[in-house]
Amino acid sequence: QVQLVESGGELVQPGDSLRLSCTVSGGTFNTYTLAWFRQAPGKEREFAASITWINGDTYYADSLKGRFTISRDNAKNMVYLQMNSLKPEDTAVYYCACRRSSYLSAYRWQYAYWGQGTQVTVSS
Repeated sequence: QVQLVESGGELVQPGDSLRLSCTVSGGTFNTYTLAWFRQAPGKEREFAASITWINGDTYYADSLKGRFTISRDNAKNMVYLQMNSLKPEDTAVYYCACRRSSYLSAYRWQYAYWGQGTQVTVSS
């Protein structure tokens, strides 16, 4: 059983940077794709970025390219989301997700495993 635990969310000011972490446990990681999604108040959960565990290929939501970077540390079983130049509209609960496939995907329904989420608030 795959388990995901996010951390790192906090209140930051516009323009700040923040790195979220996701601890991954359970299963055979080489066959997994990990992703970050986010859900703002009153909105649907949306895709942010994904990464394959085996070779680190990445895929981003067009609106976040250049500001957000997803990475993984195979030795530590960790996935990260580095967020730069944060804006108030980045305020959301950020979720780590996992699918048992080595193909990248932005579709929420293809991810079977989810963490509990971590709150990021961008406000002055």
